[in-house]
Amino acid sequence: MAVKIRLRRMGAKKNPFYRIVVADSRAPRDGRFIEELGYYNPLTEDKTVKVDAEKAQKWIKNGAKPTATVDRLFKANNVYGQEVKAEAEVKENEEA
Repeated sequence: MAVKIRLRRMGAKKNPFYRIVVADSRAPRDGRFIEELGYYNPLTEDKTVKVDAEKAQKWIKNGAKPTATVDRLFKANNVYGQEVKAEAEVKENEEA
């Protein structure tokens, strides 16, 4: 079973609001999910993102793959913490 961390669309027509959820990759976008990690509101002045970083890191360590959009949101809100910084430094050192 492939597990993904992805966005689940909520809200009204032309008024999107997204929940960040952990779901089986075979489940529909707005269908069944395993756990909710937070939310994302793109319509506020400063696009609001609220994520439980501990839960997100736990799921990533257990093999859940974030989608491209969720990965971008996690990086912008420092959900990965020191892990991403350490990996980035190793890659920079290898390239140099």
